[in-house]
Formats: sequence, C-alpha cells, structure tokens
Amino acid sequence: MTARVRAVDEACGIAQAASIMGDWWNLLVLREVARGHHRFDELVAELAVSRRVLTERLGHLVEHGVLSRLPYQDRPARYEYRLTARGEAFLPVLVGMQDWADRWLLGDGTLTATAPPAGAEHDRVRSLLGTRVPPLSLPSSTGAERDVLDPAPTVLFAYPATGSPNPLPAGWDTIAGTIGCTLENRLFRDRLPAFRAAGVAVHGVSTQRPEEQATFAAEEGIPFPLLSDVDLALTAALRLPTVRIAQQQRLKRLVLVADRDRVVRHTIFPVTDIPAAVDEVLAVGREL
Repeated sequence: MTARVRAVDEACGIAQAASIMGDWWNLLVLREVARGHHRFDELVAELAVSRRVLTERLGHLVEHGVLSRLPYQDRPARYEYRLTARGEAFLPVLVGMQDWADRWLLGDGTLTATAPPAGAEHDRVRSLLGTRVPPLSLPSSTGAERDVLDPAPTVLFAYPATGSPNPLPAGWDTIAGTIGCTLENRLFRDRLPAFRAAGVAVHGVSTQRPEEQATFAAEEGIPFPLLSDVDLALTAALRLPTVRIAQQQRLKRLVLVADRDRVVRHTIFPVTDIPAAVDEVLAVGREL
C-alpha cells in the first residue's frame, strides 16, 4: 500500500507542489519577496523569523528554482532574493489562498466585492499606509507596459471590471460592490484636469485583460492608463482584497494615494460612495 501511495504521489501535481511549497515559512517567504522585501535582514524583520530558519527556507526555494539569489555587495558578500518565472507563476496560488481565507476563515462565506469597514481586509489595506509600493510594470491601455505609479504623486484606483467589450458574468449586479466601475472611470476622467493641475497622476487597475482595458478606454475616452493585473503581480505585492467571480479573481474597489517616493499616504476601503472618494483623493493629492 505504501509503494502504491508513493507512486500516486509522484504523478500528482498537488503532492509535488506541496513537497516544495507546503510549509508555513516557505509560503510567507514567497509572500514577502512578492511584496518587495528582497534582502535577508528585511525578511528577518518582516517575518520575525530566526536567521537559521530563514536561511534554510531561502536555500530550499533557491534550490527548487522558485527564487534566485543575486549578489548586491561584495565585501562582505550580500545577496538579494528575487522571484524566478517559476516563483511568479505561483503568485495566483497565493492570491487564491488569501481570497479563500478572507471569505471562508476571516469572513462569513458571503460572496461579496466589498467588505465591512472593520475586518481583516480593511486592516490589511490600512496597513499599506507608510509602506512603499515596489517598482512594478503592468500592461497598460496606452499600449505598452508601464510602472503602476508615475514619478509624481499618483492616485491608483482598483475596481472589479467594466462590461465593455465583453458582457459581465451572469448575476454580476447581484453581488455587492460590483456596480459602478464605469461610473468611477468616468468620474476620474471628468476630474482629470483638476488632478493634473494639482500635479497628481491617475491610474486605474483591474484584473481584466489588456485588450479589454484598451477597448474600454477607447470607447469611454479614458485619457489615463488602465493597468491590467491579469497575472496578479500587483495584487500579491500589496495583498489587495479580491473576490472570485466566474472563475476569475477580481479586485475589490479601493483607492490609494502614493507620493513621489512611492510611499502610500492615503487609502479608501471599502469604497461606498464613489463620487465622494474621487473628491477625497483629489484633496489629498493637492496636499501632497
């Protein structure tokens, strides 16, 4: 029986993935590297882990091609740890785990694209205040990849999806928090001259495909970039709240403002009043 189980496990993708990633520290190390913490001392501080345990886990992940080890200093020798293509491919699994836990362990199981003003997702978004958004480029509706932030202070608003060019999934409008994505884009579009006068950039982001973003931007005359986080790199980096609808992870609606040093200075989540949220981040941008 033991030999049979072992043979089955050798051909089972779940068992093989668990053999590499099925450890508390392995998953959390990957989470922190995705968040932009690449150096050993940064990881120790973020994880509150012993140096011995971290050394073991980093060695394991490098050995299995999930992380790469790159020198950044010679004397003494110091290294950074970066996601490989194999590691980046695991990010949707991390986001799926987060979404499952938000709904079924930290929530009551309700399918919702919003959240209560107090709770795990709210606290996680609030914890972004004072942290830096790591440099990250995503496909844009403007036709090329670009950084999620401008060199200037930037308003980044996340939304579940617009209905153009493809119809939204059946029952979309029955899920709390899904309605208003087109309205939100139009409001930021119409107020863009005021944001520009304040020296503030505006970017939108969803998990829709780049071509969907580009078609919607053309139809609606959206002059600012709409970024596609279809591979969930930004979602994993900031641990953004998501909801799984029609077998796709969708971003819950939120707004953040980062300064020119990429430090998050303001967040709004959940967004319950879209026009008020636009006014609020415009006022924050003017102060920056």
